[in-house]
Amino acid sequence: MTDVGIGLLGIATLFLLLGLRVPVAFAMFLVGYAGIAALNGTYAATSLLASESFTLASSPELIVIPLFILMGNVATVSGMSTKLYDAAYAIIGSFRGGLASATVLGCGGFAALSGSSVASALTMGKVALAEMDRFKYDQGLSTGVVAAGGTLGILIPPSTGFVIYAILTEQSIGRLFLSGVFPGLMLLGLFVLAITVMCWFKPELGPPGPSTSVRHKLKSMGGATPVLLTIILTIGGIYGGLFSPVEAAAVGAAVVILFGALSGQLSLKSVMDCATDSITTTAKVMLILIAAHLINPFLALSHIPQAVGDILVGLDLSVTATLILILAIYLVLGCFLEGFAMLVLTLPIFFPIITDLGIDPIWFGVLVVLTLEMGLISPPVGLNVFIVKSVKPEVELGTIFKGILPFWLMMILAIVLLILFPQIALYLPNTMFG
Repeated sequence: MTDVGIGLLGIATLFLLLGLRVPVAFAMFLVGYAGIAALNGTYAATSLLASESFTLASSPELIVIPLFILMGNVATVSGMSTKLYDAAYAIIGSFRGGLASATVLGCGGFAALSGSSVASALTMGKVALAEMDRFKYDQGLSTGVVAAGGTLGILIPPSTGFVIYAILTEQSIGRLFLSGVFPGLMLLGLFVLAITVMCWFKPELGPPGPSTSVRHKLKSMGGATPVLLTIILTIGGIYGGLFSPVEAAAVGAAVVILFGALSGQLSLKSVMDCATDSITTTAKVMLILIAAHLINPFLALSHIPQAVGDILVGLDLSVTATLILILAIYLVLGCFLEGFAMLVLTLPIFFPIITDLGIDPIWFGVLVVLTLEMGLISPPVGLNVFIVKSVKPEVELGTIFKGILPFWLMMILAIVLLILFPQIALYLPNTMFG
């Protein structure tokens, strides 16, 4: 069998194992090790497994993962996410669709603390769905906005998706974090626009909530101050050159713990529980990353990236058309694969192609991560949809997917705008790093 044939067999086996619900990391370990052994011998496969595991586990850049996860966990336990939603609710909840818009804003704010789409959808779902039910919001809109708003967690920094992309492509985590700021805010604004338009034409979808006094608005905004200060300190510190991403993660985690302790909402036991959960989540991510460093050389040895590149060159497409084709492939794969697994499987194939075409890797990273977001709400997998379903089991999956459609279209629009105007993503990192 040829090298390319062995590579294709390995990819098919990997898809089969994932279809059989074998954990992503273990499936990649098995295929990567067996593939390298078949192409280059068992000794090479064993040596690579040992060296890559040690090298990756000792990488200081990866400290951002447990620290940002810890920051998000503490923010949830200490009630900061609830106060963030309360502030948005007090300011705009009295308008048509105001509670839904407040949910999007709350998801965006929480995303800037947790970096996790699943955590954003789960936390805001518990907080916001009951309120929208109380004011007779359409169930498709209420569940759709939570599922879609949760996807902001993978784009608005700190983003675990950007960290994984940076490790796999050897790009700057700081540049990627900054590149996600304006696209994340743009997408948040497009979501609010979609809600406003829908509720303007169909007021019954999102009836206005009760009016609140100026005093109540100011009080609610005061409750959200710790979250806002933490976001400004971490992201602003990276942009201003005060912190590296690792230092910003440490400062952010420390500040959130301090605020939680001073508010009396955080006990030593809850901090330990948050730390334990952060360690568990980090261990899962690390296993996937180590497995990725077996898959990558296996695909390289099989010459699949070169073969795919030759096929794309043979199509004689323009650079933009090639980029759109790659994103379309990501969009289709996102309907079936988990986001991290998709990054690990595809970047070794597509990244050499986009660098050969002269496409900015930071800009490409934003486009890929945004496309991964779409996979979180695309059928049949749609992880965020099932998260919302677990919070509100009485709502049919079809109703949730129908409610998601306007936000899915807004994501398509965001991708189009980013392709037409790359500076939306590149302005901040280029300003900071010259």
